[in-house]
Amino acid sequence: MAQRIKGQEVEVLIVVDGVPQTSLFDIKSFQIAFKQEIKTEGYLGETSDRRDSIFSGVSGSFEAHVETAEFFTFYQAVIDKARRRTPGTQVNIKATLNFPNGDRPRVLIPDVEFGELPLNFGSRSDYGSVSISFEAMEASILA
Repeated sequence: MAQRIKGQEVEVLIVVDGVPQTSLFDIKSFQIAFKQEIKTEGYLGETSDRRDSIFSGVSGSFEAHVETAEFFTFYQAVIDKARRRTPGTQVNIKATLNFPNGDRPRVLIPDVEFGELPLNFGSRSDYGSVSISFEAMEASILA
């Protein structure tokens, strides 16, 4: 039996200072990348280059529809953190993957930093949406 996972089995939760932000966004898509660099070096007397890797952190993005006006509070918290107005503010992201066989690995991304914070209305009939990119130093995978 196939154990492939679909988006309907993925839960993404944004947490600001320990408080889950459950009503801010209806997340449409979520992407995460574990960033690594490959280092290549050639040495005399060897017929092939040696390779090594360096972990460079985590990056990702999500696209969402705006659910409530409270998302401006989230934006303000992120902006205040970047401007150093509220020391100690921390934004974490948790993704839970619910596989059909019952496995539930989680990806925890602590102390996330964000790029631009857009708000888009594509047309009169389109929902308000955001497309936000983020980066962090690390992520933990809990099986």
